[in-house]
Amino acid sequence: MPAFFLLRLLQLQSMVSFMLRYYTSGESHGETLVAFLSGMPAGLGIDQAFIDRELWRRQQGFGRGGRMRIEKDTAHIVSGVRQGQTIGSPIAILLENRDWKNWQESLPVEPGDPEKHKRVASPRPGHADLAGVLKYNFPEARFVLERASARESTSRVAVGAIAKLFLRDLGIEVLSHVIAVGNARLENTEVGWEALQQLHAKDEVLLNCADPATEERMKAEVDQALRTGDSVGGVFEVVAHNVPPGLGTYAQWDERLDGMLAQAVMSLQAVKAVEIGT
Repeated sequence: MPAFFLLRLLQLQSMVSFMLRYYTSGESHGETLVAFLSGMPAGLGIDQAFIDRELWRRQQGFGRGGRMRIEKDTAHIVSGVRQGQTIGSPIAILLENRDWKNWQESLPVEPGDPEKHKRVASPRPGHADLAGVLKYNFPEARFVLERASARESTSRVAVGAIAKLFLRDLGIEVLSHVIAVGNARLENTEVGWEALQQLHAKDEVLLNCADPATEERMKAEVDQALRTGDSVGGVFEVVAHNVPPGLGTYAQWDERLDGMLAQAVMSLQAVKAVEIGT
């Protein structure tokens, strides 16, 4: 990478840590999800097809729930992008919930008919239900689980796709792959960058494992969990390619790169551990 671009990247990193900010809004079965991104510099080319493909990839995967067959996510950008480029103002993205038509009487904005509300009286173990009910003194957990649902991550994928476009302009790419599902584990985790690119380019996403034989063993783990009505954990790896040294800082605890990355990943629904490096 030429010295000028490295210098520019480091300058941007120092600014972005203060100016780039995103928020998400919406409930799992509400009318729409909303993603809001502020601080993105003007002049970044926005590839709608790339964003929609990232959303498509999120919905793939062996053993996915029925909700994934209902929704077909596309990003509807309503502000901050004009004529194919960012204009420096906040970017707002709407993501339609197709299942909303089945929930309009259950989750109306107005008081509605209490007889048609779908109450959730029993909090689920390991979910945010109980904590949210206690925190806000709700009589049941419907509002909590609607917001705590992994459906919220759709908004983050849309915003993350724009961030990927920003990084790509700087020569940096980020890809991921699955290395373990239950007891099925990829033996050789040193997967080359070209192999990850080929994996990401596939038109079908099963369990996003770079080794077909291991992926078949992973599928068997998922099948077993489905048969027994259980769930199964796993491990995925995120790889950032062509990242220059000097990002982050040692000067303050809350500005350390490892800390910020770990917090971002740990905030995803169902993630219970983060490891950085080997």
